[in-house]
Amino acid sequence: MEHDAPVDGTAGTGRGRTRPPRGSATWGLRKRSTAVAVAVVALALLLGSVVLLGLLQASLSASTESAARRKAHDVISQVEDQDIADAGDYLFATAHAGQVVQILDPAGAVVTASDSAVEKVPLTALRPAPGRTLTEEVSSLPGVDGGDDFLVVATGAQVGPTAYTVVVASTIQIQADTLATVAWFMFGATPLLLAVVGVSVWLLVGRSLRQVERIRGQVARINAQRLDGRVDVPPTHDEIQALAVTMNMMLDRLQASDREQRRFVSDASHELRSPLATLSAGVEIASADPTGVTWNQMKSVLAGETARMRYLVEDLLTLAKANDGGLRLESADVDLDDVVDQEVRRLRSTSSHKVTAQLTPARITGDARRIGQVLRNVLDNADRHAISRITVALRIRKEGAVLTVDNDGDPIPAADRDRVFQRFVRLDQSRSREGGGSGLGLAIAAGIMEAHHGTIRATRSPSGGCRFEMTFPAQRDAGLTAVTPRAAEKPRPQRSGRR
Repeated sequence: MEHDAPVDGTAGTGRGRTRPPRGSATWGLRKRSTAVAVAVVALALLLGSVVLLGLLQASLSASTESAARRKAHDVISQVEDQDIADAGDYLFATAHAGQVVQILDPAGAVVTASDSAVEKVPLTALRPAPGRTLTEEVSSLPGVDGGDDFLVVATGAQVGPTAYTVVVASTIQIQADTLATVAWFMFGATPLLLAVVGVSVWLLVGRSLRQVERIRGQVARINAQRLDGRVDVPPTHDEIQALAVTMNMMLDRLQASDREQRRFVSDASHELRSPLATLSAGVEIASADPTGVTWNQMKSVLAGETARMRYLVEDLLTLAKANDGGLRLESADVDLDDVVDQEVRRLRSTSSHKVTAQLTPARITGDARRIGQVLRNVLDNADRHAISRITVALRIRKEGAVLTVDNDGDPIPAADRDRVFQRFVRLDQSRSREGGGSGLGLAIAAGIMEAHHGTIRATRSPSGGCRFEMTFPAQRDAGLTAVTPRAAEKPRPQRSGRR
């Protein structure tokens, strides 16, 4: 019986995905880079050759015509200074290969020429007026063998009452031969140059990709069991080095996140183990007593452990949402002093310490329930560490609304003031979990304050005790409006007192 192969290509592996052939992407990139480089250089050489040959042809043509014009003016000067016979001697004396000169009379007959082969037939039918010059290109000249192309320059000259025409014919075959030589040289050298470019790019890209392949191989060997592996950083001072450094930074973050996750799971399981053990033992003991007396004696203990587990799970969920950015806030205008006053009243009803409050009316935009949760966690922490007194103050400063919670217990050591906001951190290891909380309260407070774009920090109070300072932003920032005093309402007297 035939079976369809898995569409993801993982038959027999169980890995959920297939690994691409080793080096396939590398070779593809290498070939593409080389092909693109060769194509670009070839196109540049082609355009450059066309432009260069065009400029060279224009330059040679201008040079040939300029030389012919100078020769015609020199002959005219000889005719004007001497007679026609002396001009003929000048033509014979200055004649050179590749150039033929004639002097024509007004009827078009040849008066004299630089070569006896062209003394009978005019080289051109051009008859410019005195002082004017006309040019043309012809494929051959009468009486001149070889079949070369010529540039003919005819210049009119007035000598006394007679108008003469001086004709200078210069071969342009040398120009054509020069262009052909340069063209053959350029097009002949182009394949060699392209080969050099192709080989150079091939080797350079291959060398660079070998570094990338080595980094890929090292990263591929790093898994969840060995996150301590790192990539070798080549001393190349280029993008490959930057890639290796970035990969190592990413691996550092992954390892730290994995370590934090493992610690979180370990701490959470450790925190849940105690109430679960109590509940399990209590249920077993109560079920073994048919009279129900044991159940009546232990139900309050079991109910307390159940509530403790519920609070712990709720704290874990809240903290997870805050860390993942999934904490939903119900943004609204909040009278911060009212929220603080409510939590202070709650603390006074349960604490044996003296609780005083000095509150300045202030209004912010945020989630009142979450802000209250922050205050409750901070106040409960202060109540656990206070000796006899807790002081709460709310003031408006330049940076925003600043809420301080002081207690007369020992201040948090400077080295632990950041660590105290981590999960399951208890600086006093001697305290029991029942009296010391879950170790999540301050971590949750920090997460909620961050969601409100505020800050919370631990510091030392002016009197030497412990202080927690919370700052709510004063300027509009991601949906939070500026802190404003409630001046339009009836001023509220500062509250103070004790339980």
